[in-house]
Amino acid sequence: MMKGLKKWRLFSLLAALTIFLSGCGEEYLSTLAPAGQVGRDQFNLLLLASAIMALVIIVVVIIYVIALTRYSRKKVGENVIPKQVEGSHTLEIIWTVIPILLLVILAIPTVYYTYKHADVAAMDQVDEEGNKTHLTVNVTAKLYWWEFEYPELGIVTAQELVVPTDEQVFFNLKAADVKHSFWIPSIGGKLDTNVENVNKFYLVFDKESAGLEDGVFYGKCAELCGPSHALMDFKVKSMNRDDFNEWAEAMKTTVHTAEGDLAKQGEELFQTASCIGCHATGGEGMAPQTGPSLATFGDRNRVAGFMDHTKENVKAWISDPQKYKPGNVMPDDTELNGGKEFTDEQLDALAEYLMGLSIEK
Repeated sequence: MMKGLKKWRLFSLLAALTIFLSGCGEEYLSTLAPAGQVGRDQFNLLLLASAIMALVIIVVVIIYVIALTRYSRKKVGENVIPKQVEGSHTLEIIWTVIPILLLVILAIPTVYYTYKHADVAAMDQVDEEGNKTHLTVNVTAKLYWWEFEYPELGIVTAQELVVPTDEQVFFNLKAADVKHSFWIPSIGGKLDTNVENVNKFYLVFDKESAGLEDGVFYGKCAELCGPSHALMDFKVKSMNRDDFNEWAEAMKTTVHTAEGDLAKQGEELFQTASCIGCHATGGEGMAPQTGPSLATFGDRNRVAGFMDHTKENVKAWISDPQKYKPGNVMPDDTELNGGKEFTDEQLDALAEYLMGLSIEK
């Protein structure tokens, strides 16, 4: 009996710790620290639902405790039967009306925000010159990476979404292979990306990401899509509108020139090894692309979306991509290098070249 009680005590302690730890999280990744209007609306709905549930639990516990204390056998004796209230119209009305009221209180803001966040009419608004007044990003989810196309700007990025702050940013979401789900926990979402249709919604980014620990917000795939689903991350850089315009202009005019002998060797190898057939190195372009754009590879903080951004990890990824992200479609080095594995010297050259693909340095 005592062993059973100890187990229940341990279980209760773990349950309490889970509740407290659920409130812990980094600002760049936590839904409990919203940094956008959509995320804040969703967070407020979560608080409302939690408050209603807590209220119901407290009332039930109070009634339960009163029943235990007032009608215990020690107090009223063995043969006392409490007054029976079965069929009481008053009680029937109370426990029918109160749940309905609670549901209405929860349903009204839920329905309101559901329609508000699904309203994408402003996506097609144009000014007097015929230019769109809001930024639109076409998001394509692929195994296991993300492509972001800015159709009005004529640029394409991969693995890093760059957006302006303090305005609505609209998204067209689709998948190139299987179902995925687009989610930026700190900002809002999530919404599925399907092969058959395009889903649309908008987000608002209130905070510039430069002040965050890693300088970015983290986005994720929230739909199980294959063996490397957990590694299908992307990063979000949010900046003020002026900085965003400068970034976009830099992307449009990107011309990478390899500096140093080693980087030049890497550039030549990148061309001859057919890497250029799948990966663009310029910011301008139109989706879709077979592989992620590498135009800003040197500015990223991760390799393949999840590995530390170091030359050693670049070399490891090129050598054996299946080891680190099973199921991805990138060929191994023997397919790229005429049936031979890349030598250490070749890998050093490729890593040097790729790390130099930057528009921010």
